[in-house]
Amino acid sequence: MKPETIKKQLWGMVHVGPLPGTPRFKNDWESTLEKAVAEAELLKRAGFAGILFENMHDVPYLKGNVGPEITAAMAVLGAEIKKATQLELGVQILAGAYHATLAVAQAVAADWMRVEGFVFAHVADEGLFEACAGPLLRLRKELGAENIKIMADIKKKHSSHSLTADIDVVETAKAAEFFGADAVVLTGTSTGKAASEVELEQVKQAVTVPVFIGSGITETNLSHFKSADGWIVGSSLKEKGQWQNAIQFDAASRLVKAFHALSKV
Repeated sequence: MKPETIKKQLWGMVHVGPLPGTPRFKNDWESTLEKAVAEAELLKRAGFAGILFENMHDVPYLKGNVGPEITAAMAVLGAEIKKATQLELGVQILAGAYHATLAVAQAVAADWMRVEGFVFAHVADEGLFEACAGPLLRLRKELGAENIKIMADIKKKHSSHSLTADIDVVETAKAAEFFGADAVVLTGTSTGKAASEVELEQVKQAVTVPVFIGSGITETNLSHFKSADGWIVGSSLKEKGQWQNAIQFDAASRLVKAFHALSKV
């Protein structure tokens, strides 16, 4: 993917409800499915170009793998979201479940998968994550799923990076590009926290793949990150700005308006 072909995109997050078998599941699968599709349709009406859906309510997360019940549920959700919106679609299955994520992405004809721990190692809530680029790209090749692009988090949020403290975010981004990521995702330290404007400019200068901002974007600070190639937004679209709450159409519409205003800046 060459830089000159990139069209800047605004993506919205659909945090699907707790899935079957997880501690917070309410034994109401139909409501979980309906809510996820309704929020995806809301994002489309508001004017978002893409949707990333993930199982963020499945706390506490497993590390690296999930059961077949989660993979199956996410495939059903993805298929229904794709059918309802026909927007560009991405999927992430927490935590670091790249095998299941790729399987779901292929099954629902998603365009992207978001990957934690693509290069280097980090310590997250769930424990130590090692780099997954090697096995993931081999699996993608084996499945004939090379049409599914990979957006790789660099210096992932909710994680300690003391193990790689001598490797800055620029070197991490360069390594992700070298190992085959189709885009990199820059975040703040946690969900809803803004990324560094300085780091964005540094990463943009260092890599040729698209750079997404993956946390902390609001209608008021979007213009501060205008050099990014894409923005993935969740918390600021929600009631009271909390990721656990429902998406608000007015908030989503205001962010889209701010996005369109970027071309005038």
